[in-house]
Amino acid sequence: MAAAAGGQYRSWMFVPGHRDRFIEKSKTCGADAILLDLEDGVLPTEKADARQRIAAALGEPWGDGPQRWARVNALSTPWLGADLEEVVRPGLDGICLTKVVRADDVRELAARLDALEPKYGITAGTVAILAAIESARGLLNAPAIADSHPRLAGLMFGAEDFALDLGLGARRENEAAELIHARSAIVVAATAANVLSIDGVYPDLDDPEGLMRDTMQARRLGFTSKSTFNPRQIKVINTVFAPQPDEIAYARRIAEGFRAAEARGDAAVAVGGQLVDRPIVLRALRILDIAGK
Repeated sequence: MAAAAGGQYRSWMFVPGHRDRFIEKSKTCGADAILLDLEDGVLPTEKADARQRIAAALGEPWGDGPQRWARVNALSTPWLGADLEEVVRPGLDGICLTKVVRADDVRELAARLDALEPKYGITAGTVAILAAIESARGLLNAPAIADSHPRLAGLMFGAEDFALDLGLGARRENEAAELIHARSAIVVAATAANVLSIDGVYPDLDDPEGLMRDTMQARRLGFTSKSTFNPRQIKVINTVFAPQPDEIAYARRIAEGFRAAEARGDAAVAVGGQLVDRPIVLRALRILDIAGK
């Protein structure tokens, strides 16, 4: 999978596939990747039109815009075959498969991509897959799903569908505390398989403080990135998921202090009153690497 801006994936924005205006604006939206939507954001009567519009957009020059992914309908629907036939084109970086409940779902999609890539002149194995975890069954199988196929690039949490499956209310309370277990489980499953973990959307566009808290919580839980439906939220997401100046400064102090300790033959060192050993140093070096420092 090609690298996003700065080598990091922070933000993923859903874009309705049947709206040319939104697709055009997404080129400069600031997200690291867009998900051209054929699923919930498009009515059944408009899906055929959306497929054609997405295919046309994939054929256009994209410059330095975000990566282009397509969110397709689930295997259980009658639409997936037509979705793939239209959107698997040169210019497509990956497919987000919705309502994934088992590892075999990913493997079935991978087999379909194996057949479609040569048909459209795409290098074999280059179209990646995101698996959307949106149900209790999917969550229980998340470790197997994350480890299911080399094309699998990440797990995406479908928070709203997951809440529906659990019978939760329509209104989020207390920073979605009821979803903490599911979010953490997805992060652990993705991390164990060395793939991306993408948090679900924050639905209230008129609550910037809530968005900030929710995004910060996602990063603290270990998510690599977060999804959104609206470009108004991208700046906050990108900012939170990028190393902060104080983090970079502290990471640099840790790295420098540990190098000095190693030169003395010590395996640990105190930095700012905190005992620092190798795992903490490696985390600091990762922050500096992401920040390009």
